[in-house]
Parts: sequence; structure tokens; C-alpha cells
Amino acid sequence: MALQRLCVLSVTLLWGCTVSFPSQPTAAPPRDLQITDPGLLGCLDIEWKPPASLLSFNDCAVTYKFEYRNAGDRDWKVIFTRKLKFRVGFDLSRTVEAKVQTLLQGSCTHGVEVHSDWIYATFQVPLQGKLESEVQNFHCIYHNWEYLKCTWQPGLLAPRGVHYGLYYWYEGLGQVVQCEDYIQDQGINTGCRLQNLSQAEYKELSICVNGSGAATLLRPLYVTLRLQDLAKPFPPQQLVLSMSASGELHVAWSPPGGETPPQCLEYEVQLARDQGQAKAAWMSVSTQMETALSIPRANQSLAACVRVRGRTNIFCAEQGFWSEWAQECFSEARKGDKQLLILIPLILSLSSSLITFVLIGQCRKRSPAGKLPLDASVGS
Repeated sequence: MALQRLCVLSVTLLWGCTVSFPSQPTAAPPRDLQITDPGLLGCLDIEWKPPASLLSFNDCAVTYKFEYRNAGDRDWKVIFTRKLKFRVGFDLSRTVEAKVQTLLQGSCTHGVEVHSDWIYATFQVPLQGKLESEVQNFHCIYHNWEYLKCTWQPGLLAPRGVHYGLYYWYEGLGQVVQCEDYIQDQGINTGCRLQNLSQAEYKELSICVNGSGAATLLRPLYVTLRLQDLAKPFPPQQLVLSMSASGELHVAWSPPGGETPPQCLEYEVQLARDQGQAKAAWMSVSTQMETALSIPRANQSLAACVRVRGRTNIFCAEQGFWSEWAQECFSEARKGDKQLLILIPLILSLSSSLITFVLIGQCRKRSPAGKLPLDASVGS
């Protein structure tokens, strides 16, 4: 009997615990995820509509988790937003994938974040021509933050006399713009220089290189660039070496001129202990943002060469190209030359004094009784 009462009490407590908490609400997914191409060389518009049941959750914060990538990419790019539309750059030579879900959090969910199911969409531009007809070895460098130079080679299936054109767009341009300064090889466009792109910095720059040939369809190349990640500064300027009395080698330089922001640079310093070798064994001694460095020298009898180069640092870009090296050599001979320059005036002074004494001695020998002519004239 006692056991029966205990079971009834347990069921009652369990029922009480069950009814004391309201059921967890569910979040409905967004609707009508669409990807459209406004003709901006890979910059696509992605938009969706809020879930139909959204109005029933007025006491909850509603956000969306939006993810996108090109097919074949390992990772998704993730955005948390309350917006319903984005414009994003893609490589149109590959399928575009996007997905979005609803996130609810607030009093309606008892402070717990609730996720809806995902909705998906894909997009693919109908590609003409074979893959081997696309330009090869496309490469761009943003030289000293002043101009962008892009180069390529004709596709393997490109016909003789092919004509290539480069087109670009970034947010702020009203329409797609064609290159005005082509680089040519045997009459074929194999590169382009783009000036005045400062407004495109820290934005996505969409580029298309397409080609046309007689009775041949050529596949266009689509790329999305970020200028700051392609920057290659000029070499550092005014590299100066000096030796302290304690034997430390002091190295100082100036940032390159031009448009490169000085605060966006880091430098690598290397030292070669022997400049007489055909190929000096360079040793990295520092990577820093400062423009001066002191290097202790354990063996002052060795000559030293120092070289410095710069690139965009992590505070301004995700990556970048190293500049060419600025190089200067310092040897103990230079230190001896400096000491010699100090000794020369002293030597000249001693020499002048010695010559004066010699001349006086000669004059005394030529005068009677060892007296100077001046003494004789005074005595008469």
C-alpha cells in the first residue's frame, strides 16, 4: 500500500514538473531565397523574405544567419544580420551556393536562442566555350597603392588573333568600366594597368577578362579582388648604417614614397656577416613596424651588409607582397676611414710645426754667430 502511494506521488510530481514549464517555441525559416545577377561581373544580389509567422513573436529579437560560398570552397562565409538583402562578390566560373535560417531569442524563447531549418539556393552563369579557352596565369599586383597591374596569358585553345578585354566594377561605380591601358605582346592584349583605384580600396573589385576570336567561343574569367591584399610597396628609402662606440650596428630607413600608408607597413631586416661571398648567407634578425634597429656585433672584425624590405601589415590587410630589398654594406674599413679623417688634421698640424722648426734651424746656421739677420740689424 505504501509502495502504491509512493508511485502515485511520483507521478503527481512528474506531472507537476511537466506542466510548470511552457513548451519551447519553434522558429519558422525565411522564405523565397533568391540569387540574381545585376550584370556587375560577379557581384550578385541575394535576398529573402521573413517567415510568415514572424508577427507572432513580437517579444523576441529576430536575426538571420546568412552563409555563402562558391562550390568547391571548404568554408562558408557567415553573416549575422537583420537585413533581408545583400550584394556579394563571387567567382562566376563556379556555382554559387547560399543558405539562410531564422534565429529567435528573447522572452518568447525564455532567453534561449532558437534556430529554424535552413533554406538553400544556388546560381550558375551559363558558361560558353571550353575551360581550356579561358585565359591562363591571371595575376595582379597593386604597386605601391598607386596602380593595379594585371597580366595573363592566352588560353590553350585561343585562336590566332584573339582579342581580350578586361572589365571591372566596384561599389560606387555606376556601371562596368573597360580597361584603357592595355599591355600587349605581339599585338595581343596580355595585361592591363588600372589607375585611380583608391575608392576601391577595402571593397570588392570585380574583374572579368573575356576574349573573342573568329568562329570560336572563349570562356570568360571572373575574379573578385581586394586591393589591399595585393599591395606591393616600393623598397624602403634612405637606408643608413652607423657604428656605435660599443660596437652596435645601428640601422635606420624611411618608408617608401608614394601612396603607401606608412602606418600600414611592416619591415623585415636581414644581415649578412660576410659581404665577400658570391652569395651572402643572409640571416633574418627582425620583423617589425619601426624604422630603426640596433644589432649587436660580437665580432667587429667581420664586415656586415644589411637589407630591408616592407609589406602591408596585418592591421591593414590579410596578406600582401614583399617589396624589393634596399641594401647597404658597412665594414670596419669605413670605421678606420673615419678615424683617419680625425687624424689627418692632427698630422698636418704636427707636420707644419716640424717644418717651421726646420726652417728656423736653417736660418740660424746661415747667420753669423748663429744669430738671425734681424738680431744683427738691431745691434748695428
